[in-house]
Amino acid sequence: MKRSTERILTTHVGSLIRPPALQEFLRARQAKKPFDQGAYDKCLRESVAGVVKRQAEAGVDVVSDGEFGKAISWSQYALERLSGFERRPIKDGGNPFKAGADRAQFPEFYAELDAADGVATVSDSVCVGPIKYTGQKELQTDIDNFKAALQGAKVEEAFLPVAAPASVIPDRKNEFYKSDEECQVAIAEAMRDEYRMIVDAGFLVQLDDARNAVTYDRMVPPASFEDYRRWLAKQVDLINYAIDGIPQDRIRYHVCWGSWPGPHTTDVPLKDIVDLILKVKVGAYVIEGANPRHEHEWKVWEGAKLGPGQVLIPGVISHATNVVEHPELIAERVVRLAKFVGRENVIAGTDCGFAQGPFHRRVHPSIMWAKLEALAAGAKLASKQLWS
Repeated sequence: MKRSTERILTTHVGSLIRPPALQEFLRARQAKKPFDQGAYDKCLRESVAGVVKRQAEAGVDVVSDGEFGKAISWSQYALERLSGFERRPIKDGGNPFKAGADRAQFPEFYAELDAADGVATVSDSVCVGPIKYTGQKELQTDIDNFKAALQGAKVEEAFLPVAAPASVIPDRKNEFYKSDEECQVAIAEAMRDEYRMIVDAGFLVQLDDARNAVTYDRMVPPASFEDYRRWLAKQVDLINYAIDGIPQDRIRYHVCWGSWPGPHTTDVPLKDIVDLILKVKVGAYVIEGANPRHEHEWKVWEGAKLGPGQVLIPGVISHATNVVEHPELIAERVVRLAKFVGRENVIAGTDCGFAQGPFHRRVHPSIMWAKLEALAAGAKLASKQLWS
């Protein structure tokens, strides 16, 4: 894994806004309508090439494929890569996406938000058979398209983002395994194939894990904070089980509190879980840090210590506001963290993905690119201060 040995490197969380031409094919895939497979393959290949080129032009050092090959969301995509699941209509009042303390506290706001944006979860995902990884062909297409796009691109490194075990098909129901814990272990074992395949292809693998932090909002109350901590500790063990045998320095771990544009007043504080996060055996931690609910938590890193060779990738720009951060503010955010963890151990990043799926975005594409350009400009300013 590259480190900021001579200057502050830049990256992001992975998911980028899909171009309209690609969205048309993905709509047909989601709706299971007929489409021209050859034309789709060509459009996907060209879209990945275009987004890699645009990242390099914006000044992003460690790039992704934008998650363009995923026809569903960042977590539900696994439905197309795992056996054992079937989808069913959600019964009235049973949508788990509408649960949580934040929603209970601000019901009028969320009613308005849902009416404008729709609700992400539209069907139940039920485990009805053995869970095995079946997505080798689709993942190989992602790998091949990404490799082709990187040829000649002036970037430092490349990564592919995928779901961590707890975030794979969240809110799933289990009708096959003896317990939910047994179902989760099967998911971890199956997803290990995906993680290893990405690393074997020469890329970094990023494990996206909103579910671990968001579960606090869903769980407490009625459960206690201690109950949540015990649950989270089990999830950390499960991640380490899933990545066992994969070189630590080839793995990034992304933690966020959910990307939805809500109040987030019930988010669990980073200081209360950072010790468990740091037990995940990875080379880099990609953690929110630019939004107004979590920016103050940069102070956590005065006491929380990275392990040898580990890197912190803090969010220094937000994915959820149309305001483009000033490069001087970005530099300020980078420098104050570098003083705690060391300049070589910081890579400037984003809070979360700019698109949570093919059709859900938080800003306009033009603003996304302006933010990434500001990220690069801010990293240059920080580099001047830290290497002066």
